[in-house]
Amino acid sequence: MSRKIHFNAFDMNCVGHQSPGVWAHPRDRSWKYKDLDYWQDLARTLERGIFEGIFIADVIGYYDVYKGSNWHAIHQAAQIPVNDPLQLAAPIALATEHLGIGITASTSFEHPYTFARRLSTADHHTKGRVGWNIVTSYLESGAKNVGQAGLRRHDNRYEVAAEYMEVLYKLFEGSWEEGAVKRDRERRIFTDPDKVHEIGHKGRYFDVPGYHLCEPSPQRTPVLYQAGASGPGKAFAAGHAECVFVAAPTKALLKAYVQDIRAQAAAAGRDPRKLLIYNLTTVIVDETDAKAQQRFQEYSSYSSYDGSLVFISGWSGIDFGQYAPTDLLKKVETNAIVSVVEHFAGKDKQWTVEELARWGGIGGLGPVFVGSPSTVADILQEWVEETDVDGFNLAYAVTPETFEAVVDLLVPELQKRGAYPTGYRAGTLREKLFGEGPYLPASHPANSYRDIEAVKRREAEQRTARPVTAAE
Repeated sequence: MSRKIHFNAFDMNCVGHQSPGVWAHPRDRSWKYKDLDYWQDLARTLERGIFEGIFIADVIGYYDVYKGSNWHAIHQAAQIPVNDPLQLAAPIALATEHLGIGITASTSFEHPYTFARRLSTADHHTKGRVGWNIVTSYLESGAKNVGQAGLRRHDNRYEVAAEYMEVLYKLFEGSWEEGAVKRDRERRIFTDPDKVHEIGHKGRYFDVPGYHLCEPSPQRTPVLYQAGASGPGKAFAAGHAECVFVAAPTKALLKAYVQDIRAQAAAAGRDPRKLLIYNLTTVIVDETDAKAQQRFQEYSSYSSYDGSLVFISGWSGIDFGQYAPTDLLKKVETNAIVSVVEHFAGKDKQWTVEELARWGGIGGLGPVFVGSPSTVADILQEWVEETDVDGFNLAYAVTPETFEAVVDLLVPELQKRGAYPTGYRAGTLREKLFGEGPYLPASHPANSYRDIEAVKRREAEQRTARPVTAAE
């Protein structure tokens, strides 16, 4: 039996998510991102193709590193304008029965107390089909526009994120006991107050003393996605994530990443096979290899050089507008996505700025696979076999055409090979993904926050035992 390949659709509530400039293609419909019927139609297509979910990226801020301004980002619609992702969860859920909905939100810009309510509400409305992509953010413009002096240093952002998760686990897992909600009309008791607890969190970055505002949602804690690829990011993912996204451009880089993240998860006491790892990939598929290549060339003709470097400059923190197209990339210390710099300034290949822009013109930083259904299926199975990756986070070049071609041509080929599911499991998103219960497993660190009164006692003892510093 062939190993099953997992697909997510990678999208964003904007124009031209990963293929800048291609919005100008006459068949592209990304400009309809404002319309709910566009998202519902896309969701139905993805569910027809047994996609596990639609993963909706987000940024708070705009890409203003390239040439020191956001002019090219606005000119090329490089993820601006961009709408809120969480508001898509309910309409997508109404249009589908099984499709998961992964929502991106930042630990740097969302307060955990109010965000917990928004996320629990979405999990209720979707009957447990929501996941949260945990990001720490990388755009200075976002930090400045929410009143922060600037973006925290990269490693410090993960320190904040670790405490953020602690607050959410206390709210989701510990604040309301199982069975707290009675809905007992005879005794006129809706909720047993003795089973609802203040979390009493007092930390370095957050003070959250009170109760979670929501009763437990179908999954309590929605499925946890994370895309950390730096050292601190991988450690965070190994400790918290259930689904991990990476954008490795080569099999060698992907294999090393997958080995590392599984080893770190095992060291953290988690089952490394229970982490689903997906690589960012764009698939251009048509009936024959020749037609697929023709389609790829057609798409590429619309790609924007400046738009591509807008993204790569924003992701890396390096202004590529200051370099000539023939200049070679060099590793530079930045405060943005560290792995971007590490990937493309490595030893395997020396990249010019022009080559980098061409690479990022279709599908962002991940690889692009072009060919007939048989050719692309061979490539995907080869990557799974050689890297141990679980699946692919599929970006589009032209939407919804890219996704429709995958569903109509590639999915049947993979199913014929026994390498792709033919239906969904029942239950919540977590149950569909892992075939177990709706809640996080006992091996997950969230489990230690389910007895919140014991947690508070333990933390009080630790505060009492900790020596007081002069600064305090």
